[in-house]
Amino acid sequence: MKVMKFGGTSVGSPAMIKHVARLISNEEPKLVVLSAMSGTTNALAAIAAELSRGNISGASDDIGTLESKYLETAGQLYFSEGSAEKARRHIRDSFSLLKGVAERPFSSVEEKIVLAQGELIVTMLMHLYLAETGVHSMLLPALEFMRTDKNGEPDMRFIRRNARKAVNRYPHNRIFITQGYICRNAAGEVDNLQRGGSDYTASLLGAALDASEIQIWTDIDGLHNNDPRVVSSTVPVRRLTFDEASKLAHFGAKILHPTCILPAKLRNIPVRLLDTMDPSAPGTLISDS
Repeated sequence: MKVMKFGGTSVGSPAMIKHVARLISNEEPKLVVLSAMSGTTNALAAIAAELSRGNISGASDDIGTLESKYLETAGQLYFSEGSAEKARRHIRDSFSLLKGVAERPFSSVEEKIVLAQGELIVTMLMHLYLAETGVHSMLLPALEFMRTDKNGEPDMRFIRRNARKAVNRYPHNRIFITQGYICRNAAGEVDNLQRGGSDYTASLLGAALDASEIQIWTDIDGLHNNDPRVVSSTVPVRRLTFDEASKLAHFGAKILHPTCILPAKLRNIPVRLLDTMDPSAPGTLISDS
């Protein structure tokens, strides 16, 4: 089984969700990890900030704006009214939860619930779209198997046992969908792996499931020899060791979250960085073999 993680820009619009659905719709066994649609986590963080300041009116306006965006996305994504209505129902449920949070005292616990909604919504949108196109998938709630311990570090024993249990429950299924970034903490509360944590989710799950490969799909064809936002003539580096990639990520290579490498390195699972918009490009392979 491969683990395939798609970042926010890769699922940032109805057209991109459809494109990713085509990329994953084959018989190869895979666990697909999705980030929230681009811009969503920033919007949710802004809502949380408003609520923490007690600006209920401003937060409510922002919640309404974001809900309208998602309802519009549902209207554009599906060709059947039945699928669109299922998506709209899920979106309304998520935003009803946000509106409920806005009506009670706000704490760090509520903040994490707010921030989790982007991943929870986009995975349902993808699951419903695959079903509409005749592709069977299973939606696995990350909150059932992603957990941190009392020190805030991933509880690998828990993750390995429960992720395997979740996958093995459906032995004939070939495509699994789950959320990046979100988890529960040692107290059982909704939490997250910090910003950029979807890469970490993919690596942790790849290690837990002994995946054949972990793929990180983003908007650039691999890790480049310089920052393409600053230098115009960069080229992708086709092969790196885990240590080399970790150092580059630590010193600011934005394509890869610094914490992503370690779980894969410990289990010697290759990590491949790929371009969603140019899936035939070789990207960058990170391994020690």
